[in-house]
Amino acid sequence: MKKILVTGGAGYIGSHTVVELAQAGYEPVIIDNFSNSKESVLAGLHAILGRDVPCYAIDCGDAEALREVFRAEGNVAGVIHFAAFKAVGESVQKPLAYFHNNVGSLLTLLQVMPEFGVENLVFSSSCTVYGNPDALPVTEATPTKPATSPYGRTKQMCEDVVHDVAGATSNKLRTILLRYFNPIGAHASAKIGELPLGTPNNLVPFITQTAAGIREQLTIFGNDYATPDGTNVRDYIHVVDLAKAHIVAVQRLLDRKAADAVETFNIGTGHGNTVLEVVKTFEQASGQKLNYSIGPRRPGDVPAIYADATKAATVLGFKTETSLFDSLASAWKWQVALQAVSH
Repeated sequence: MKKILVTGGAGYIGSHTVVELAQAGYEPVIIDNFSNSKESVLAGLHAILGRDVPCYAIDCGDAEALREVFRAEGNVAGVIHFAAFKAVGESVQKPLAYFHNNVGSLLTLLQVMPEFGVENLVFSSSCTVYGNPDALPVTEATPTKPATSPYGRTKQMCEDVVHDVAGATSNKLRTILLRYFNPIGAHASAKIGELPLGTPNNLVPFITQTAAGIREQLTIFGNDYATPDGTNVRDYIHVVDLAKAHIVAVQRLLDRKAADAVETFNIGTGHGNTVLEVVKTFEQASGQKLNYSIGPRRPGDVPAIYADATKAATVLGFKTETSLFDSLASAWKWQVALQAVSH
């Protein structure tokens, strides 16, 4: 079994990827400092997989702690690097924390990996690197524009770092950059899902918490955009579909099929939905009526973005499988399971 280190493996996307790795015959090893995740996730993973997943509670920015993990685990085949802060709004308030954590942890990882002969990296990037695009859908060749937030800028900087490292003569690293669109939903078992600490920064957990009565009201930020109903358009991908993209990417690296030292793929459904469409679809999927109001636009939000998913389909053989309706139904099932535990 090939051993894959998963940084931020107790997080939302990380935990679902750990499940898919294990079920695909890999041996996932989690690194997570639990700054933005909960240790209860490990129990959820155990419930799904029937066994514990090794977990190291360290910070990826700590080079010596990272070396200890590589030493302890021995033969590591590759790394999937999720560990990062990810809230656009928060990044505007705390830019230094974002640069230090997001860029710093990648630099440390890239420093330590070659010391242990580890050459395969899948990096968790984001469609925020495209900024406010001139044309839709965005392809991998769409120019990246000045990011609209420090969070977006950290992802751009990390991609730049990877490309610069790849250009060094001594470089043996092979990296696949996955630019995610908007992950939603939860595992079918409702044992793991999105677990925001405090007030959610993402739309769907805010919707489910409003439906569950935890939040009084959902605010939709702006309804005067040049979109079909005036609300923002995003490409919502089920988190398990997104997790499966990582398995395909890891396999491509291990099979030495990557055409270049760095390859980039958009990971989305290939079509956009407005915020209001998401709200209406959630109401249908859950049978819950949502209390929502329209508020002012939020700084840093681009009006619309969705993926051209052709390259992932043709090169990786990856396509999403889950509808918006089913994704939102799984998110509600997860919220209901959380309520049952808390009462």
